[in-house]
Amino acid sequence: MHQGDLIELSIHDLNSQGAGVGRHGDQVVFVPDTVPGDRLQVRIVRLKRQYAIGQLQKVLEPAPERRRPPCIVADKCGGCQWLQVEDSLQQQVKTNEIQQALQRIGGFQDLDIQPILSGDGPLSYRNKATYPLGRSSSMGNVQAGYYRKGSHQLINLNQCPVQDSRLNPLLENVKIDIQNQGWSIYNETKHQGKLRHLALRIGQRTGEMLLTLISTSGDLINLETQAETWLEEYPGLVGVCLNENPKKGNLIWGDTTKAIAGRPYLEEIFAGLTLKLRPETFFQVNTSAAEALLTAITQQLTFTGEEILVDAYCGVGTFTLPLAKKVQQAIGIEVQASSIQQAWENAHHNDIHNVEFYAGTVESILPSLDVTADIVLLDPPRKGCDRQVLDALLHSKPKQIVYISCNPATLARDLKHLCATQQYQIQWVQPADFFPQTPHVECAVLLNFVET
Repeated sequence: MHQGDLIELSIHDLNSQGAGVGRHGDQVVFVPDTVPGDRLQVRIVRLKRQYAIGQLQKVLEPAPERRRPPCIVADKCGGCQWLQVEDSLQQQVKTNEIQQALQRIGGFQDLDIQPILSGDGPLSYRNKATYPLGRSSSMGNVQAGYYRKGSHQLINLNQCPVQDSRLNPLLENVKIDIQNQGWSIYNETKHQGKLRHLALRIGQRTGEMLLTLISTSGDLINLETQAETWLEEYPGLVGVCLNENPKKGNLIWGDTTKAIAGRPYLEEIFAGLTLKLRPETFFQVNTSAAEALLTAITQQLTFTGEEILVDAYCGVGTFTLPLAKKVQQAIGIEVQASSIQQAWENAHHNDIHNVEFYAGTVESILPSLDVTADIVLLDPPRKGCDRQVLDALLHSKPKQIVYISCNPATLARDLKHLCATQQYQIQWVQPADFFPQTPHVECAVLLNFVET
């Protein structure tokens, strides 16, 4: 097989990046935009020693689970990878990925994995979207969207099937207003221009929305007047904000965000609590799926009301505060100081007083706590937990650990370390489909301390 070859290929699996997996002779071939069961005509566009990358040319025989994508730019936009895959198969593949990672990386056999949880629906689920801004090459019109697959070419969007549909009017119309105002669009190659991104956020339970412009500077002429106009035009819009990011590179958010009109936060109802969320706040993008996972975790944990709970990587207290109502004391740890400030605000706003929050790294704060936790929640970033965190848990021996992860590989790696001394055993594995139409999957695992 050579680069440029045209081959016939059958797809038998999907990988964690979302591409279909086939085999041509002894060579593994990855082909984006395909479905297990497809028989295809594929052109080889990249050839490596251990695998090849193919480009779909023609579907010769579609898989039973192949569907027409619910998006008119699905073949171009890089935002979603699995719009052509039936939702039931997506969930089956995600569950299998977790099982395979736990077996292959963690060495765990015969685990009873629960049926995957989902939210209110596989579309219109995202409560937050951040769109790069650009200009069309033909007319120079302001555009907002995601990048074309495998490139830095912007695909203009007026609606997105996975974002909350109530945000679509903002996505479609705000860029027209930006153009009419004459505000310049940032060119990252030349480091010229001002507006970089358009960020939209909605409280799915309240309908409150935030619109945020991310700019290299704050001197946008007539910004205050335009912001007030937006508040009048869109009834659910409660705030128009400006985030300043003058730095080179692809970092989206800068250090300062201020309200230009309205307030710098929206309110959302989560697990019966009212949370204040700012434009840049980390909050799970799928509200209903996150609630479903929290409910499942709560049902698995053992509560007497006397427990001390530590929520590592707690964010704004999304899980800390609902669980605080079931324990004697809850402690949250988060490296982002702004998130800790919001966690305190959310605690006071909901009249919850048995909580403490600490700003700093989990590896520095967890070992120094002057209390012994009965329950520990871990919800680290994709890279997983620092080894110091895992060793601190093995030393302090909490009765129950819940590890929540968006990366099956690092989840399996860390669980292997926690279970290596047989101090802990896995009791429960719960996948959750936080990100339909993409290969990403969330998973919660409960570990119980084994008395010796």
